[in-house]
Amino acid sequence: MPLRRRRPLLSVVVPVYNVEAYLAQALASVLAQTYRDLDVVVVDDGSTDGSGALADELAATDPRVRVVHTENRGLGAARNEGIRHARGDLLTFADSDDVVPETAYAALTRQLRRTGSDLVTGSIAWWRPEEPSQQLVQPPWMRRLHRTRAAGMIDQMPELLGDVFAWNKVFTRAFWDRTGLTWLEGHRYEDQPTATRAYLAAARVGVIPEVVYHWRIRTDGSSITQQRASLDDLADRWLTKRLSLRHVEEYGSAKVTRAFRDLVLPGDLHRYFVLIPGCDDAWYAGLEEGVDELFGRQRSLVYSGLPPAHRLTGWLVEQGRRADAVLVQERLAALAPGERLPRVTDSGGLRLDVPGLDADTVLRAALEVRAHER
Repeated sequence: MPLRRRRPLLSVVVPVYNVEAYLAQALASVLAQTYRDLDVVVVDDGSTDGSGALADELAATDPRVRVVHTENRGLGAARNEGIRHARGDLLTFADSDDVVPETAYAALTRQLRRTGSDLVTGSIAWWRPEEPSQQLVQPPWMRRLHRTRAAGMIDQMPELLGDVFAWNKVFTRAFWDRTGLTWLEGHRYEDQPTATRAYLAAARVGVIPEVVYHWRIRTDGSSITQQRASLDDLADRWLTKRLSLRHVEEYGSAKVTRAFRDLVLPGDLHRYFVLIPGCDDAWYAGLEEGVDELFGRQRSLVYSGLPPAHRLTGWLVEQGRRADAVLVQERLAALAPGERLPRVTDSGGLRLDVPGLDADTVLRAALEVRAHER
């Protein structure tokens, strides 16, 4: 049912851990929203720098801000703690090193109320403030998922399952509680299983084309998403994929499952494939095991939406051909910007032609270049 109050209270949960350099800007962007009815819950997750004190100082000057101090338990636990303290009819999240455009919450809540949706999601932009241009880049795949204003069941837009972020969405608190949603604790990439459950449980999901979040890309190596070369990171990635796939399969829609398997589940694997050259044996074994479990035994990555070189790499990993996977990724890394791996036309159409790789030993579908990729 549509929300009846004119201006429902929106709780914004902000988990904080050792981000003293970024926190003031992040909280300023939240408090500068044109949607003024805010309940901002800052969860200081055991910070050892000045983050907690900075949050306390701000709370003393703005009654919309409250600070909860906890021992360090990680991002998922901090978000869950913030939810327990949230008072709003609506619920959203913001990370403490990012920035929220000033009209973001107004745009999201407007669509939520107009459509009677359980949750609404908007697009994002990568933000690189350390570059001279401080460039904002809207990822093409997010632009595609948010190309129009819409509302409906996930069955009508299953690719939206690829928008897994916590912080570009607003949920009704009633839906959140009714569905029993929580964030995974103790693991990285906790966004995906929870976002997946939410999409599947929602009677209606709202979508808007506006960019509602600026995601800071940090170059100091401290960001969780910059630590992919570790075994712990890889294990967490497989766990969250496994959990999300289980939710989708339990939902029971063949259409949604196929879209999830081909277009969503493989979506970030290219970020791991590029690490294959030079990786150690243990890490590669973990990569191969996960690829085999989720794709090799089920539906091969040759059917996925990955770019051609990464579909090929995925198939090679499935087949246990590590040396050839290294070859493909080394060839790819050596290309100049805008350059592509060589292609040839044979009786089956256009395909990759990787120097040093014997095409006769490779499944034709793993080499295929699709019409929209020419």
